[in-house]
Amino acid sequence: MANSVEQHRQEAPPTVACMIVTVSDTRTKETDTSGQLMNQLLQKSGYHVVEYIITPDETEQIQSILQDASVREDIEAVLLSGGTGIASRDTTYEAVSSLLDKELPGFGEIFRYLSFTEDIGSAAILSRAVAGTIGRTAVFSMPGSRGAVKLAMERIILPELRHVMREIYKPV
Repeated sequence: MANSVEQHRQEAPPTVACMIVTVSDTRTKETDTSGQLMNQLLQKSGYHVVEYIITPDETEQIQSILQDASVREDIEAVLLSGGTGIASRDTTYEAVSSLLDKELPGFGEIFRYLSFTEDIGSAAILSRAVAGTIGRTAVFSMPGSRGAVKLAMERIILPELRHVMREIYKPV
């Protein structure tokens, strides 16, 4: 099995065109350390950041951004941070999950496991990180804290994003 995973990684595209979306009612590009970190990590790993935006935690606005991104030819993946908790203003999970054609439950499961074992303990149950596809666009939604973004990016997304895109674009 390891051989097929390595083969898939070798067949993966050399880069992925990404959109970064920070969901926040209060952050600006100057104060959004999580979005800045995501941008830095993507570029350092050879990914192309096409757009980086901040949007309020409003379901309709998040969905509109995702729907627009999923039909754009210059965006292959959307990475969102913020709004994944259980507070009344946290609507990112509902906005994202309601649009997914295919969910990647392993992303949220592994993220919560890593958060539990390496970072925040049982408070990991409060995270509603989610990932999947909308059409041929990969979508990853993670909590907005800098630590959560660092964990999700370094341990899950950066190592697998090219592989995910290989699977999405693989001919049937």
